[in-house]
Amino acid sequence: MLTSKKKSAVIKDTARHEGDTGSPDVQVALLSQRIEELTRHLKKNPKDFHSRRGLLQMVADRRIHLRYLETNDKRRYNALVKKLGLKK
Repeated sequence: MLTSKKKSAVIKDTARHEGDTGSPDVQVALLSQRIEELTRHLKKNPKDFHSRRGLLQMVADRRIHLRYLETNDKRRYNALVKKLGLKK
């Protein structure tokens, strides 16, 4: 689970302007952070199927946000994928 300090640091790094918490950039960054943490949890607990389902939902949600960003602003999409280290 993301602590408020980690969450605010991720928001600060990817926000487009002051007080930005809802842009696709920020949402993708937060989802990526949660996905990383949940992946580590599932490596320790391979039979936790409820968390695995949540992970799959987060991955699908992130994919939707990335697709939106790719169609509307290709430059921001490329910068975000490079910054987060996501592969296309």
